[in-house]
Amino acid sequence: MTDASAARRPGEQVLSALGLGAPDLSPADASPHTFPGGGRWRTEIPSCEGPEALAVVLKEASLLDVPIHRISQGSGVWMLTDAEIAEMVDATNERDIELCLFTGPRGTWDIGGSTRTDSRGAGLRARGHDAVAGCVEDAVRATELGVKCLLVADEGVLWTLHRARAAGIIPADTTLKVSALIGPVNPAAYAVYENLGADSINVPSDLTLDHLTEIRRVSAAPMDMYIEAPDDLGGYVRMYEVAELIRRGAPLYLKFGLSKAPGIYPYGHHMRDLTLATARERVRRGRLALDLLARHGADGDMAPLGSRLPGTLKRFETPA
Repeated sequence: MTDASAARRPGEQVLSALGLGAPDLSPADASPHTFPGGGRWRTEIPSCEGPEALAVVLKEASLLDVPIHRISQGSGVWMLTDAEIAEMVDATNERDIELCLFTGPRGTWDIGGSTRTDSRGAGLRARGHDAVAGCVEDAVRATELGVKCLLVADEGVLWTLHRARAAGIIPADTTLKVSALIGPVNPAAYAVYENLGADSINVPSDLTLDHLTEIRRVSAAPMDMYIEAPDDLGGYVRMYEVAELIRRGAPLYLKFGLSKAPGIYPYGHHMRDLTLATARERVRRGRLALDLLARHGADGDMAPLGSRLPGTLKRFETPA
């Protein structure tokens, strides 16, 4: 394993020469965890809203030499036809990339007026039995079409799908990813999501480095983080912290989002030009982050391409 603490920190030589050097990094802050099979970080291109956007992402990734472990979609399984899902599955399988589709419905598209108040009410969660049933319907349909990763935004849906996986209703190697829209902000909550069945957990991009270290002291579950977050998630840009985010948060998915761009969920062809343009730019943002890691000597320890499973994680006991 590369010694992440030996990587050059941004501006280090100049600031040290001026007597403004930063304190030494503490080995106690570093995450001791890795992905199974080796590596401390993987990459993800989010908001890939259909086969056409996927084709743009794959072409741009080839042109810019951006390695991709996972591609995710945010509008939901229900916004894609069977043929579109099958096309996306084939294209990602051909390149050994994990495809992750969102299960819907969710509260912000439902009838709950509380989501539009200042408090945002129950947010993205599935409201009532029928909403949970819709998420399960999406999950079964997607996995039958070959999708291996499902994105969820509700604790009850997560636990239900984990139970379905344990019972063999959906394939045992299906991975469940927790959305940034409900991401945990403390170690106790992170551990609860892991025990509910999460295989990777998207934390909000405004967590501090110390918060990541606190989480890693209680859980080895893979973490997802937007290196650049969409505006509706805060618009945070943490490009220069990538090496330290990996050191503290590994195993970590680096998500290349896009600030200063309109929301595109739920996607339709009326938003085609914007969606394809932003898909292309997300890959470019990935290239910028990878170049920065390389300049700082921190680009080692990437997990092998094609790896997707999370390793052995802690789980609550499922009912018989």
